[in-house]
Formats: sequence, C-alpha cells, structure tokens
Amino acid sequence: MTTSDVAGLAPELKGAKEGQGEVPIASAGERFQSFDVEAFEVPGGREENWRFTPLRRLKGLHDGSAAFEGTAPVSVTEAAGVTVEKVGRDDARIGEGGVPFDRVAAAAWSGFGEATLVTLDGEKLDPVTITVDGPGEGVTAAGHLHIRTTPHTQATVVVVHRGSGVLADNTEVVLGDGSQLTLVVTEEWADDAVHVGAEHYSIGRDATLRATTVQLGGDLVRVSSTVRYAGPGGDAELIGLGFTDAGQHLEQRLLVDHAVPNCKSNVLYKNALQSLTKDSSHVVWIGDVLIRAAAENTETFEFNRNLVLTEHCRADSVPNLEIETGEIVSAGHASATGRFDDEQLFYLRSRGIPEDQARRLVVRGFFGEVLNKITLPELKERLEAAVEAELALTGV
Repeated sequence: MTTSDVAGLAPELKGAKEGQGEVPIASAGERFQSFDVEAFEVPGGREENWRFTPLRRLKGLHDGSAAFEGTAPVSVTEAAGVTVEKVGRDDARIGEGGVPFDRVAAAAWSGFGEATLVTLDGEKLDPVTITVDGPGEGVTAAGHLHIRTTPHTQATVVVVHRGSGVLADNTEVVLGDGSQLTLVVTEEWADDAVHVGAEHYSIGRDATLRATTVQLGGDLVRVSSTVRYAGPGGDAELIGLGFTDAGQHLEQRLLVDHAVPNCKSNVLYKNALQSLTKDSSHVVWIGDVLIRAAAENTETFEFNRNLVLTEHCRADSVPNLEIETGEIVSAGHASATGRFDDEQLFYLRSRGIPEDQARRLVVRGFFGEVLNKITLPELKERLEAAVEAELALTGV
C-alpha cells in the first residue's frame, strides 16, 4: 500500500452576478465562477478541472450540445417544520449557497425550469427524505435543489438520487446560525445514468454540518462539493463511500474554503473498485482545502482511502492543502491506495475463517467507518445490502 501526502494549490469561490463573468485574479486562492454558461470555455480534457473526466461520456453536458428536454422530478416527505416551495431562479434565496464554478454547473443553472426549495424550521425535526428521479433513459434534464435551515434548527435529511437518464444539477445547502444538519446523499442510479452535480454548502455562525455521501450506481457520476463558512465557529464533516464496477467512472471533487476564524472541517472518503471484465473501473478523488489569512484557529484534516479488489481498476487521488496563515490549530491531508492487506487475510484464515468470508470481513470493516455514521437504521441496512450485492459480483 502506498501513501502520499501532497501539498498543492486549492481554489476558492469569488462573487459574480448573473450574466457577468468574473475576471480571475492571479492567485492560487482564486477560482473563476459565474452564472453565465458562456463565460466558461468549453473544456477540452487537458484542463486541471477536467483532465480525469472522460468528456465523451458526458452526453454533451460540457459543450452545449445537450438539450434539457426532460425533467428530474423531486419529491419531499411531509413533516412538521418542513416547508416545500417551487420557485424560479429569480427568487432571492436561490444562489445564496454558492455560484456555479464550472461550465456544466452554469448550464444546469441556466437550464432548470423551477427549483425545489426546502426550508427546515424547528428543534429535532423528524427525518426528511428528498427523492430526485432521473428524467428517463435517453433523456437529459437540468435540476436545482435548495435546502436551508433557520437558526438553531436540528434536522436530518436524506437525498436519494435514482432512475435513468442524464442529469446536471446544483444543490444548495444553507445552514442558519447555530443550526445542526445531518445530511445523507445517495447516488443509486441505474446503469445507464450520467449525473454531473455541484453541491454548494454555506455554513452559518456556530452551525454544524454532518454530511455522508454514498455513491454506488450510474455509468458516470461526477459530484463537486464546495464548503464555505458564513461566520466563525462553523463545523463541517464530509464523509463519503464509493463502489465502482466495470466501466463505471466515479469522480468526487471537494473544496473546503476556510475564510473565517475558529472553524473546523474533517473529510474522509473511502472507495472500493472492482471489474470482472477488461473495462476499467475508475475512481477520482480531488480534495482541496484552503485556509485563508483571516482563518485563524482553523482545525482541518482530509483523508482518502481506495481499496482495489480486482484487476482493471484505477484510482486517482489528489489531496491539496494551501495555508495562508500560521495561526492555526492543525491541518493535514493524506491518501492511500492499495489491495487487500495480506496480513489481515492471514490473521483471519489462521483462525479458521474461509478466504471468501475473510475478504468480505475486510471490506465490511473498510466501509464500516462510513456506514456507521448513518444513524437511520432502515437506510443503513439498505445501503449495507447494496454493498453486499456489489461484493457478490466478484465472489469476495
């Protein structure tokens, strides 16, 4: 097993108004963003932001040839303290979480018909499930989901992505001051699905986000997440799990932007890869953390681990950390990619456990740290069963 600890350059978001491109400043801490899709150049595949993505499999989302002729229906379970609205992009709350930072996200912004806006208000609300259905096989859609909490709200939200088709969307999560949100996002797409999503997290003063992402299905799934702190005292934990089969491409991109003091972030993503054919199983994880000069007393760490189960698998892992102040509590990053630990297998087999069962135990233990973060029993059991089904394909 190899371990790398790579220091690099992390980008940031910079304000932009609709229809106006923003001229990027020559700084490692700047990332271009705009609501206007034409403000972004069409990616050619060599750009840092796109070099790992197989553009030919994006179904035209990146170059403007995709027609958003379909819709991706969004349904929300009813519960006390939950308000659901359908609004246009002219609603003042839309865009509060963040601005598109690549061409596909900008296209999704320009292409959606109406956004689903969910407001959570109250203490210890019942869990809320939001289901996003694909537009259907051979159909392309743009979507927009906005989740917000009022100050001091405590809530749990599960967002389920499922079905077929091609979807480009933006998801905004805006946490009010002192609120606490436990968020679980699952990617349970059919085999044909393509999903390119942008997640924008805005964390208020003394607010806490606990976000768990589970990515299992789809032909190509690329999700880019950005965390920003709207006030001091914010705490963000981003935990992820991914499992790819032959031909699947899973891309996870994160930016945690520490721009205010006394905030925390912790990132842990674990992926397993397998392939029964010569078609590559590919996982990409890019983790950027930026600590600005004003972000004193920051505490942050990010870690990515990838477990390769068979041949014909590829994992690209790039943790990046940029620090502009020395007045921090701690900061670190790391990645590790490898096959089964032979010593673990030997230990288990020496105690009479058959090899196939021993391998399953190793994988279960590998994912256990992530799945144990899910506190909803039915959801946890369903996702554990999905992981078991993936393992059964290779007889692990």
